[in-house]
Amino acid sequence: MKFIDEAKIYVKAGDGGNGAATFRREKYIPMGGPNGGDGGRGGSIYVIADRNINTLVDYRYTRKFIGKRGENGGGADCYGAGGDDIVLRMPVGTVITDLNTGEVLADLDVHDKKVLLAKGGKGGLGNLHFKSSTNRAPRQKTNGDPGEEFEVSLELRVLADVGLLGLPNAGKSTLIRAISAARPKVADYPFTTLHPNLGVVRVDAEKSFVVADVPGLIEGAADGAGLGIRFLKHLQRTRLLLHLVDLAPIDPDANAVRDAKAIVDELAKHDPALAAKPRWLVLNKLDLIPEEDREKAIKDFLMAYKKATKYDGPVFPITAISGDGTKPLIYAIHAALEEMAITEVADDAEQEAGGE
Repeated sequence: MKFIDEAKIYVKAGDGGNGAATFRREKYIPMGGPNGGDGGRGGSIYVIADRNINTLVDYRYTRKFIGKRGENGGGADCYGAGGDDIVLRMPVGTVITDLNTGEVLADLDVHDKKVLLAKGGKGGLGNLHFKSSTNRAPRQKTNGDPGEEFEVSLELRVLADVGLLGLPNAGKSTLIRAISAARPKVADYPFTTLHPNLGVVRVDAEKSFVVADVPGLIEGAADGAGLGIRFLKHLQRTRLLLHLVDLAPIDPDANAVRDAKAIVDELAKHDPALAAKPRWLVLNKLDLIPEEDREKAIKDFLMAYKKATKYDGPVFPITAISGDGTKPLIYAIHAALEEMAITEVADDAEQEAGGE
C-alpha cells in the first residue's frame, strides 16, 4: 500500500435541534400551559489513535465528515433525540491542525487516545423553560446552536526513538536492515527509499528501541530539491539522530565533508529545533576502503568535518552491509536513550515540585 502521510479533510459537527413552542390541549384540562420540549444536541466528531492503522490513505478518498443534526423538540414535553457521534480512527502519531488558524487541535501520540475534534451544537430550548408567574403562556423558544466546523490538515509523524539522516545511498536502509527486522528496499541507485521505514532494534530480550529511516536529503532539499524536506517531520519526535556519511562515494567528484556539512545546513534551514537534537556521526562503507588506508581516511575526514561544523559528538565507524561496528553503536544508543529517559523523569518531577 502506498504510504500516505498527509491529508486534508472537512469536519462539521451536527447542529442542535430547535426547541418547540406548544401548549397542552386535553379534554377537561383547559389552559394546560406550555409543554414544548428541547431540541436534541448535534452529533459530535471524535478522533481516536489506533496503532493498527499505518497510513492516512482512507482520508484521501473520503474528505467530508458531517455529524447528524439533533431532532427538534415536540409537544407533551418531548425532547428531541441527539444526533449520533462520529468517531474517526487514525494512526498513532497523527497531528491535526486547523487550516485557517494554524492551531493544533489534536496530537494523537498514544494508542487509544480520544479527542473531541468538533463539538455538536446544543439543542434549543422549548417554551416550557420560559413559563413564570407573570408569563403563563410563553411563546418563546430558541433554535439549536450550530455545530463546530473546521477544515483541517492531517499529518502523520512516525514515533521513533532514533532517526537516520544522510544523503541518498549513504546506507541508511542497509543499516536498518542490519540492526532490525525491517526490510526496506536497498539498491545501488539514489532514492530507493521513498517513504519512512520503522525498525525495532532488540538490545536484549527485554530492551529495544525504534529506528526511523526516511528518504535521503540532498543539498537544496529545503528549497524542494530531490524529495525535499517533507519527510523530515517524521524525525521531529525522535530523541537522537544518526547522521550517516558514505566515506567511499562512487562519484569521483563527491566530497564527503562538503556533502555531510550540506545535510547539517539543510537540517538547520528546515527546523532549528530538529537541528538542535543530539546528533551522532556514523561513518559507513569502510569495507570499500583498503584496510591499510581506513584509519587515515577516518582521521582526515574528521579533521576537516569538525573544522567545518564544530562537531564534537560521538563517532562510530561501521560497515552496515556486514554489520561490522553496529553492535557498539546499538549499545551506545540504548545507554543514551536510557539516560535521556532518566533526565526527562527528573525534569518532570522538578517541574511538578515547582508547580506545587
